[in-house]
Amino acid sequence: MPATRDQSRRLSRYIVKAYGEETVRAYVPPPLPPNPPVRLEALQHRLEQANQSLGRLDGLASVLPNLSLFIYAYVRKEAVLSSQIEGTQSSLSDLLLFENDEAPGVPLNDVQEVSNYVAALNHGLKRLREGFPLSLRLIREIHAVLLSKVAGATNSRANSGIARTGSAAPVREPRSSFRHRRSWSSIA
Repeated sequence: MPATRDQSRRLSRYIVKAYGEETVRAYVPPPLPPNPPVRLEALQHRLEQANQSLGRLDGLASVLPNLSLFIYAYVRKEAVLSSQIEGTQSSLSDLLLFENDEAPGVPLNDVQEVSNYVAALNHGLKRLREGFPLSLRLIREIHAVLLSKVAGATNSRANSGIARTGSAAPVREPRSSFRHRRSWSSIA
C-alpha cells in the first residue's frame, strides 16, 4: 500500500547535495518533536539513570588534569578490545610499544590491525569536523583505513567484496569473508 502524503512527511525524505565534485543523496529525518509524540514513560527510570551516569562522567572529566590524555588512552584501549573480537592477540602495551617504534611481543600484523582501529576513528572524526556528512561513503572510508596496511591487502575489488568510491585505499580479504561480503552487500 503506497504511503499517504501525511505518512511521507512523517517518515523522512531524501535530498540531493553536492560536496566538491560529487553529488550525494542524503536522508533527512522529520523535524522534532515527532507527531504523534513518542511515549517515554516506561523508559523514564532508565533515562534518569543514564542522565546521572553522564553527569558523573562529566564531573570526572572536569577533575582530570589532562582530558586529552584520558581520551588518548581510552581510544587505544577500545581499539585493543575491538580488534580482539577479530582474533588479534595484541595488548595495550603492545600497541604503545608499536606507536613508539619499539618491538611488540606479538606478531606485527596484529598490532598493525589495532593501530588501524585508532587511525580509522581519528580519520572519521577528522572528516566529520571538516563538515563531511555521516554517510555510507564515510563509513566505507573509515573501513578502508581500518583494513589498510595489514596482511592480505589487495588492490582487487572483486576479491575484497567492497565497492569503493573515490580514492579509497585498497582493502584486504577479512578473516570471515562470507560475513564481510554479506554485510557490505546488504547496505551497498
